[in-house]
Amino acid sequence: MAAKDAQNRIEKKLVVLSGAGISAESGVATFRGSGGLWEGYDIQEVATPEAWEANYKRVLEFYNARRRNIAEVEPNMAHTLLAEMESWCDVRIVTQNIDNLHEQAGSTHVLHLHGEITKACSSNGKNHITEIGFDDIADGDVCLDGFQMRPFIVWFGENVPQIEYAAEVVRTADVLLIIGTSLEVYPAAGLVDFLESHVPIYVIDANPVQHKISAPNSVTHIARGGSEGMKEFVEILKNNLRYE
Repeated sequence: MAAKDAQNRIEKKLVVLSGAGISAESGVATFRGSGGLWEGYDIQEVATPEAWEANYKRVLEFYNARRRNIAEVEPNMAHTLLAEMESWCDVRIVTQNIDNLHEQAGSTHVLHLHGEITKACSSNGKNHITEIGFDDIADGDVCLDGFQMRPFIVWFGENVPQIEYAAEVVRTADVLLIIGTSLEVYPAAGLVDFLESHVPIYVIDANPVQHKISAPNSVTHIARGGSEGMKEFVEILKNNLRYE
């Protein structure tokens, strides 16, 4: 870290809850608000344990297509600004996204609640987690235990192993930022409940805020898209924290 960055560093922890909206600007497809369809697929047919049991080849094809899509896109300004903030603030990202755009942008503390598209695991209990990058998973690709590889993704109906750790991260926040998520999917939607009551919440959303935040915390709505909203948020945070 440069001497100037170290001198201007703010010893506060920013926790970010990010969702599909932050990556949509980069060209990553989302499914919320489109009739439950994701690139023409019914979610129940490609993103549940039952879907895997019924037709695992179709599930593999779907995630292979998703992986190819993500391989062709790049982080946008919202991702980049979050990464750059690490030079002067302690940034911890809890994301519902399965892409690696936060990491591509340079963020170093990213917790993926719903798994990672660039990893595979055994279809027998999610053992033998393997980095595969943007390669396809083919029918017949097996892990060391002899079972078919599957995407390292938390499907609907499966437990979210990282949720307790994510709750602890939120509990330590000095500032909470919500970007690209409507917080409608549980258990991720319940993370706000672990926030200390004095911690301010900022929501970047171009649409009217409909988040069901029952906590007594102050909530500031930045009514812009991800990148423009992040530019505004960075200035707000610098001003508010530097002169506390």
